[in-house]
Amino acid sequence: MEYKYLGKTGLKVSSLCFGTMSFAGDADEKTSGEMFHYCREQGINFFDSANVYQAGKSEEVLGKLIRDCRQEVVVTSKVYFPTGQDINAGGASRKHILDAVEDSLRRLKTDYIDIYYIHRFDDYTSLEETISVLDDLIRQGRVLYAGASNFSAWQTVKALGISSSCVKHRFECIQPMYNIVKRQAEVEILPMALSEGLGVIPYSPLGGGLLTGKYGKYKNPGSGRLIDNKMYKIRYGSEWMFETAERFSAFAKENGFDPVSLAVAWVASHPAVTAPIIGARNIRQLKPSIESVKIVMTDELRQEISSLSPEPSPATDRNEEGADFNYEVRK
Repeated sequence: MEYKYLGKTGLKVSSLCFGTMSFAGDADEKTSGEMFHYCREQGINFFDSANVYQAGKSEEVLGKLIRDCRQEVVVTSKVYFPTGQDINAGGASRKHILDAVEDSLRRLKTDYIDIYYIHRFDDYTSLEETISVLDDLIRQGRVLYAGASNFSAWQTVKALGISSSCVKHRFECIQPMYNIVKRQAEVEILPMALSEGLGVIPYSPLGGGLLTGKYGKYKNPGSGRLIDNKMYKIRYGSEWMFETAERFSAFAKENGFDPVSLAVAWVASHPAVTAPIIGARNIRQLKPSIESVKIVMTDELRQEISSLSPEPSPATDRNEEGADFNYEVRK
C-alpha cells in the first residue's frame, strides 16, 4: 500500500480510503468487522464515515472497531444533512455543527475526529459562521482537519479566502464525486485542488456499481443500488452512462483487468487525487477494489479509458483551447 500526504498537512494516509456507509446496513456488524480488519491487513489506515450513514449506526460500529488502534487510523465524519425532526437538526450552522460533532464523537467512542467534512454547501448559513465553528473545534482538539464534501470549486475557494483573512485553519481536503461517467470534477474542482494544495478524496469510483461489469445498455442484474435506490437511479439513469459502462467492462476484460479494479485505478491515477473511497458489502466485493493498487496506470492506458466516455466541456466553453486553432502561439 502506498501512502500520501493529505494536501499540505503532514498527515499520511493510505492511497485507498474505505467508506463505511455499508456498516450496520448492507453489512451486519460481523461482516463490517471482517472488512475493517481485512483493510487493516492490506495497509489501509483511512476510514470514511458520516453521521447520517445508517442513522448513526455506521459510526457506532466503526467506533467499536477502532477502539484498539485509534492512533493508527485516520477517521472522518461529516455534518450537514438532517439527523432528527427538530427544525435545527441539519445544516452547517454553529448550533447544528456543535450538536452533531458531540454526537459523532460519542458514537465513534473517540476524543477527536481526524477529518470533519461539511457534507454539503449550506445555502442558508454564512460561510463565515461555518468556518468559524470549524476553526474553534480544531483549536479545541476535537477535530484535527476540516474538509468540504460536494462543494463546487467556487464554494471551496470562497471558503479558503474566508479562512485566510478571518481564522487560522482552512479546509485541507475535499470530497468530490468522480468516476468515468462523472467527470465534471476534471473541469475546475481537481485543477483547483492542485493549485491550492488540497487533498482530494473522491467518492463513488464505481459509479454506484455501474462500472462493476453488472450493468450495460441491455444488461440488468435485477436488483442493486442503481435499481432499488431512487437517488442513484437519478444520478446514473442516463442511457449513455450504461453504454459507457458496457464499453468500459468490455475494454477491461479484453485487456485482462477486473472492471472494479480498473475503475478505481483510473480515478486514483489523476494527479490531484489522494485516495479514492472504496466500499463493499462483504470481503468478496472488497478485494477487487483493493487489488486496484497493483495496476500500473500509464498515461496511454488512462487515455484509452478516458476516451470511452464524453470529455466534459472546459470551464470557459472555449473547446478550441485544447487544439491548435486558437490565438496562442505554440512552439
